[in-house]
Amino acid sequence: MTELLEQAPGYRASRTLPLRVEAMRQLRRRRTLVMAGMLAVLPLVLVVAFAVGDDEPGRRVSLMDTATTSGLNFAAVSLFVSAGFLLVVPVALFCGDTVASEASWSSLRYLLAAPVPRTRLLLSKLVVALAFSAAALLLLPLVALGVGTAAYGWGPLSLPTGGSLPAGEALLRMTIAVCFVYVSQLVTAGFAFWLSTVTDAPLGAVGGAVGLVILGNVLDAVTALEHWREFLPAHWHFAWIDALQPELEWGGMLKGSAVSVSYATVLFALAFRGFRRKDIVS
Repeated sequence: MTELLEQAPGYRASRTLPLRVEAMRQLRRRRTLVMAGMLAVLPLVLVVAFAVGDDEPGRRVSLMDTATTSGLNFAAVSLFVSAGFLLVVPVALFCGDTVASEASWSSLRYLLAAPVPRTRLLLSKLVVALAFSAAALLLLPLVALGVGTAAYGWGPLSLPTGGSLPAGEALLRMTIAVCFVYVSQLVTAGFAFWLSTVTDAPLGAVGGAVGLVILGNVLDAVTALEHWREFLPAHWHFAWIDALQPELEWGGMLKGSAVSVSYATVLFALAFRGFRRKDIVS
């Protein structure tokens, strides 16, 4: 069948299911708009929370205590409160729903009969899912930076340990932190995407990926595991805070990135290998 398609006049596998088509299909979905709205509203909720909460002047013992000193600090705190779990949800949603939803709608077999090669279909969906995940992870700190600057003004990044970073350098450090958060979520993306190729239930794929993160956090809290916890992606979720120190520390972020990319590579490979051999009936 593949050989006949390759010989068909005008047929090019690389032209099937273009990225822009898949991106527009995903962008128009209600869950995309709802997720974007939730991430955009969170900074506003935090501003209200800090406004009505009690504050002890002069107390600087953690990143949370510096939230209202500048827009940059507010953006850092917004990332801190969401990186451990909230930002897992859009990644799990975009990567876990992408293939399984097609199967649940019984449209997956029609896409393949279009004909779209299986590898091409998975690649298009994966690239778009990762792009939407990156946009979600970028949306929150950007909105937080804008809201925080409007509420608390523009200024240097105050450090919990004392001192501050100039605004320009702090922006670069925040960029590094957001990039690491994205890389650390590749494990979630890989597991969600693999589940999406083996189940017809989108909620199962999304829930399974979120459950993996919860399990990782629980195991990381078990101190009896000692150095074995370093092999858990959850162990490095907050390594990006090293970017907001007086001296930039790369050690934790490099180790966390290596763990995340290693697991993600295996999971993505399993997804492609299994889907190529899968009997598509829905």
